[in-house]
Amino acid sequence: MCRAIRPLFNFEPPATEEEIRAAALQFVRKVSGFSRPSRTNADAFARAVEEVADTTRQLVETRSSTAAPRDRETETTRARERSRRRFA
Repeated sequence: MCRAIRPLFNFEPPATEEEIRAAALQFVRKVSGFSRPSRTNADAFARAVEEVADTTRQLVETRSSTAAPRDRETETTRARERSRRRFA
């Protein structure tokens, strides 16, 4: 999976629209192999981003969990520590 795509489910506060859209954009970029589509493909690229964002939003909103919501700061700290150990 693309490292720029972060888990969005079970956070307090919930994932924002910007986070969902950014994850969708990264996914479409990864799948298409292009960070910027040509003018010819721009509409298809934008439509794919919107469809992935809509589907992601639905998934995040309809899932349920018995686990306590995760804290963004704690998760960020853990990710930085894993990165530090990995690239030390």
